[in-house]
Amino acid sequence: MKHIDVIIIGGGPIGIACGLEAKKNGIEYLIIEKGPIVNSLFNYPINMQFFSSSEKLEIDDIPFISKEAKPKRNEALEYYRRIVTSNDLNINLFEKVITVQKRGDIFHIETEKQKYTASHVIVATGFYDLPNTINVPGENLSKVSHYYKDPHFYAKQKLVVVGASNSAVDAALECYRKGAEVTMIVRSPAIGNRVKYWVRPDIINRIEEGSIKAYFNAEVKEILPNQIIIKTPEGDISLENDYVLALTGYKPNFDFLKSIGIQLSDDEKLYPQYNEDTMETNLKNLYLAGVICGGMDTHIWFIENSRIHAKTILKSILKSKK
Repeated sequence: MKHIDVIIIGGGPIGIACGLEAKKNGIEYLIIEKGPIVNSLFNYPINMQFFSSSEKLEIDDIPFISKEAKPKRNEALEYYRRIVTSNDLNINLFEKVITVQKRGDIFHIETEKQKYTASHVIVATGFYDLPNTINVPGENLSKVSHYYKDPHFYAKQKLVVVGASNSAVDAALECYRKGAEVTMIVRSPAIGNRVKYWVRPDIINRIEEGSIKAYFNAEVKEILPNQIIIKTPEGDISLENDYVLALTGYKPNFDFLKSIGIQLSDDEKLYPQYNEDTMETNLKNLYLAGVICGGMDTHIWFIENSRIHAKTILKSILKSKK
C-alpha cells in the first residue's frame, strides 16, 4: 500500500489546479479521476459554449486562447489536457475512488484498482455525476436520458425536453435546428433569467413563433413507450413522444461525502461543513474544493470563482507541516 502526502479526488479543472499548486510547492501528490481528464467537461454536450470568457476559466495563470471570447467544450478539453500533459501531472485516470476512511491521522483510500494511504485528502468531485430525477412512472425507460450529447440523434423525432436551464435550452434549440419536433416542459411560468443572455432571446422567439412548443407551469406525470403525460393548469395532456431529455440539473454525491464523515447541513441545501479560510472540513486535513462546496446550490461555485481554492488549501497544508 503506497503512502502519498496529498491525494486529490477528482481530475476536473479545480482538481488539476490543486495538483499544479502541490507540485509547485514540492509536495508529493496524486490526482485520482474516475474517467478521462476533466471527465465532467468531456461529458458536456458536444457543441456547448461556456457562459464564462476564456480568461475566467484559466488556472495557475496559464493563458487560455479561444477563437471566441466564450470558449466551447472542445477548446476547454484541449486547454486542460495540455496543462496536464505539459506539466506532467501525477494523475491516475479511469480509477474510481470507492471509500475514504480516516484512522488516526492517516486516510485510507480504496479505489477500484488499488489502495493508498494519505496524510491529506482534497475532494474536488464536482456535481455532474448524479442527475436530479423527476420521479415519475416510466423514467427508467430507455427513451429517457438525463444527459444530452449530440442533436443529430434526435433528428425527425418527437422530443420532449424537461427543464429550462441552460442545458435544457441549448438542447431544445440544437435539436429543433437538426429537425426534431421539440416540446419543452417547464415548471416555472417563463424561461429563467439564468439562461445565457445571448441564448434566452432565441428560445423565447422560437417559442413565440411556434417552432418549439412549450408548456409552462407544467410537470411530467408519466412517461409511456410512445407517449408522455403532462400535468398543466388546464389539465392532463397526452403527447406522442419518441424521446425524453430530462435535463433538470445534477447534484454532488452526498452519500460519498457522508461515508467519509463530512458533516452536511440539516436542511434541503445539504451544505458541507468547511472552514472558508482554509477549505478544511470537520475532519482535520480533509479539504473540499470547487463546486461541491455549494451542496445543492450548484450555481454558487464555478471554475472562475473556485480557482482560488487550490492556493487556499495548499497554503493550509504547508502551514500544518511547520
